[in-house]
Amino acid sequence: MPTIRQFRYGADNLGYVIHGQRRALIVDGGAAADILRYTESRGLEVSLVGNTHGHADHTSGNAALLKKTGAKYLPPDVLKAGERIAFENETVTVIRTPGHTTDSICFLAGTCLISGDTLFNGTIGNCFTGDLPAFYRTVKSLMALPPETVVYAGHDYVRDSLAFARKLEPENRDLESFLTRYDPRHVFSTIDEELRINPYFRFNAEPIVDLLRRKNLPTATEEERWRSLMSIE
Repeated sequence: MPTIRQFRYGADNLGYVIHGQRRALIVDGGAAADILRYTESRGLEVSLVGNTHGHADHTSGNAALLKKTGAKYLPPDVLKAGERIAFENETVTVIRTPGHTTDSICFLAGTCLISGDTLFNGTIGNCFTGDLPAFYRTVKSLMALPPETVVYAGHDYVRDSLAFARKLEPENRDLESFLTRYDPRHVFSTIDEELRINPYFRFNAEPIVDLLRRKNLPTATEEERWRSLMSIE
C-alpha cells in the first residue's frame, strides 16, 4: 500500500503526496514548497502531478511543481473512470465523481480515497454543476466503498460540517465522538464514520427522514430524500 502524506495550505485546503519508496504522485499540490521539501528530503522522484478538479485553489501549485520536477501532468477531465495509474510498484485508481464540477474525480490509493471537493469529512461539496442526479449517483457510489476506506478531503471543514449535522440530528452521539478525535494536523474520516455523521450519507436514517417529513419535504425515494437534504440551509 502506498504512503499518503497530507499538506495543509491556505485557510483550509488540503493537498497530498502519494508515494512508494522512490516515486511520488502529487494531488492538489497547492503547498508546493512544503511538498518539494518533503519529497526531496526522502529522495523521492515526483513523476506525476494531478488534481481532483480544476478549481484554482487546487491547481495553484501545478506550475511550480511541474517546472521543478519535470513530472507528467494528469488533467482531471481526461482521466477515465476506473483508469489505473501505475507508478513504481503502486497503483492508484481513478473514480469519476461528477457533481461538484463536471471534471471532479477521486483517487483511490489502497484503502485511502483522496476525494477533493466531492466528499468532505462530515459533508459534501456544493453542486456547482446543477446536475443533482449525477451528484446523487456519485454519493451512492462512494457510500458503497468498503467501510474502512479512509477519506482524505480537499478542505478541512470539519467543525462547520459537524455543527450543521448537529442542527439536523442533535441526538446523534457519533458527532461528538468524531469531534473528540478530530485533529487539524491530520484530517480524515472513514466511510463507516461518514455513514454515521454525514447527513448526505444518512438520507435513510430515521432521524433524517423524520426531519424531512416535519419540513414537508419529499421522502418517497432515496433520491428524493437526498435532494430534500440538499435543499436545507
